[in-house]
Amino acid sequence: MSTQTTRILVFSHRPEVRETIITAVGRRPAPDLGRVEYVEAGAVADVLYEMDNGGVDLAILDGEAQPTGGMGLSRQLKNEITDCPPIVVAVRRKDDRWLATWSQADAVLVHPLDPLAAAETVAEVLRSTALPVVRG
Repeated sequence: MSTQTTRILVFSHRPEVRETIITAVGRRPAPDLGRVEYVEAGAVADVLYEMDNGGVDLAILDGEAQPTGGMGLSRQLKNEITDCPPIVVAVRRKDDRWLATWSQADAVLVHPLDPLAAAETVAEVLRSTALPVVRG
């Protein structure tokens, strides 16, 4: 069981969307993962600042954010940051999932968020990007 805290950046221009995402994922998305510390960003400049300074383990971006949506921002981050942390994009319609492929996102959440599915999606992405344990 991990005791390490995971930092998740949550971006949306709307505070209620950030709150919905944080509530759905929860403070501990899976028993085998450590607790989560959330960093909220309401503007693209805040996201760029946090991502450039490191320490973000995963970012969840609102695909409907204004004026810059999370999908475009995801693509920018993936193309500009070496070893970019994993990114999950939250979209309003299941039909928008294909855009997440273009955005290079690691996973997609669809509103309305199901807390079990949101937590499991985030946990899977965190597990898949964790460094392997080296023993011996």
